[in-house]
Amino acid sequence: MTFDVLVIGGGMAGLAAAARAAQQGATVALVEKAPRTGGSAEHAGFIWTAADLDVMHEVNPGGDAELAARLVNGYAPAMDWVRALGVDVQPPVTVLRYGRGRQTDMPQLLAACERVVRDTAGCEVLLNTHTERLLANNGRVCGAEVITASGERRSILAGSTVLATGGFGGDPGLRARHIHPLAAELPLRANPHSTGDGLRLGLSVGAGFGAEDAGFYGHLVPSGIAGADVHELWTLTFYHSEHGVLLNLGGERFVDETVGDHLNTLAVLAQPEARALFVCDQRVHDDWMLKPYVAGTQPIDAFRLAYRRGARCAVAADLDEFDYLPDEWGYPGALVRQSLAEFNARCSSGGLSPTRVHDAAPLIDPPYYVTELVPAITFTFGGLLIDPQARVLNPAGEPIPGLLAAGADAGGLWVRAYAGGVATALVFGLQAADTALATGPDVSRTPALSNRSISY
Repeated sequence: MTFDVLVIGGGMAGLAAAARAAQQGATVALVEKAPRTGGSAEHAGFIWTAADLDVMHEVNPGGDAELAARLVNGYAPAMDWVRALGVDVQPPVTVLRYGRGRQTDMPQLLAACERVVRDTAGCEVLLNTHTERLLANNGRVCGAEVITASGERRSILAGSTVLATGGFGGDPGLRARHIHPLAAELPLRANPHSTGDGLRLGLSVGAGFGAEDAGFYGHLVPSGIAGADVHELWTLTFYHSEHGVLLNLGGERFVDETVGDHLNTLAVLAQPEARALFVCDQRVHDDWMLKPYVAGTQPIDAFRLAYRRGARCAVAADLDEFDYLPDEWGYPGALVRQSLAEFNARCSSGGLSPTRVHDAAPLIDPPYYVTELVPAITFTFGGLLIDPQARVLNPAGEPIPGLLAAGADAGGLWVRAYAGGVATALVFGLQAADTALATGPDVSRTPALSNRSISY
């Protein structure tokens, strides 16, 4: 089997790379180990990122500046490409206060990309197919060995190989190693098939790894909900944690909550047992939880849903009732009450830290809604080092010939910060295809592989 481009992974990044290459007349093999394509992107509704480079550098100061520029500058052309596929795209709206994005019919987009590949002569989509190893010849990656759904072992030769398997969020061991020891036990609000295949394949041929402490993108969800799947976890997400108070097992505040729920999530992971008590009042419940998180979405009463599902939830008539928090929760009620009273006093006097992202209001409109929250992972930030052309780099910063990466398999862009996952996958998926077609050799002239020349 010989193709111009081999794409390993069928989420947003992989589908964009495969469709773009097929549109340009390349022969493409798209390999996906799940029963269908789509990955975590099928749960998303918006394609967004930072509005400009200044904003990007402000919210993501630790990320690679060249990768950030590639994302911001590539966003508009990428959205033009999406619309050219006939996909429904809405007018731009503000996302997370600092981003601009468009609500997009994601099922339509993912299906359109797959249809392009399937309808193009010389292209193939292989589902339920596991990639066992990369193939290399004279130092160049030139394909991979896969095991199909029928158990057949096949060697796929390609001028360029794109890794786009969605990161390692589905592998507890890799999460513990590259994120935090407690990350192994976190719930996953994403595609369970993203278990680090791209990372392992890239490292096996000498790729470099991004910052070990890069973190992950996720949100806070109620603890103790047995059997919750990815769809339910998205519904139960407490996006509004930035408007209340988070307290650890010592009854203490530990983060400027206004930085946003996605960053509060990282802060909770660093606390004892990676759990925290979230408290808000009636005003926050009505003005934030019961209103759309992003314009165009439907509001959901996550507290009510969590309560019905048996999560650790309670309603307190006043601050004094916090003295009677259930002992089995493990939080010192008196200290929790004291921390809340101090928060209210400091809010009223203007004594909170001047570095707060925006003003916080005191919680003085009872009743109080109390929920224990834990971090949930959507996708991982750490991954294979790439350059703005999506070429995978070794630790010395040199490209590994024939190998590209996009989406959550690529690292370096996000370092404990976040400004759009689908946009990142889309932009660098398209870039990977363009790079492959600009630099890839004619694989029909690649020397035949032998047992001796296959390495890694």
